[in-house]
Amino acid sequence: GTLAATGAVSGTTGTFTSTLGVTGAITGSSTVAGSTGILYPLTSGTAVASTSGTSIDFTGIPSWVKRITVMLSGVSTNATGKLRMQIGSGSVSTSGYISIANYAGAATDATSSTTGLVWEAAGATNELRYGTMTITLLTGTTWVSSGSGGFSQGASYYAVTSGGVSPALSGALDRVRITTDGADIFDAGSINILYE
Repeated sequence: GTLAATGAVSGTTGTFTSTLGVTGAITGSSTVAGSTGILYPLTSGTAVASTSGTSIDFTGIPSWVKRITVMLSGVSTNATGKLRMQIGSGSVSTSGYISIANYAGAATDATSSTTGLVWEAAGATNELRYGTMTITLLTGTTWVSSGSGGFSQGASYYAVTSGGVSPALSGALDRVRITTDGADIFDAGSINILYE
């Protein structure tokens, strides 16, 4: 780019005025330090098609991350298992969670899980899931979750809410997994994450 300054200096009590013009992009990477800490960017992952396999992993999450949002769009599986989020440091933790979800529509139901942060209370082969689940660092290496969204089963529609807490991880979180009950296979939709 180009930098230009114009103006005049007059005497010891005079004034200097200038304009700064920038043409082109200014690029680089850095952190901005403020009075209460460091400001990090809101970073989007790369959307993954949830059309095969029993789980989808997002790895390489930086150690400074304090909040992660998982986004679901039209996610479906070939059976009735319930989607859940598992997190980890070095490897995924598969036990020690306390989690519950419910849904409301033509009926109301609830489910709980100790093997992950469960997103839903129902599962069906014709179910399309939409919404988000957010996890936030509570303290140390323990995370709490909050989920909201909905799903459709043919012409029927249901609202979803969920919440829970993870086990304490062995270190800083570096991965998130979205999985079914371990047997069901993804067959439609996409999943992505945001972290900050």
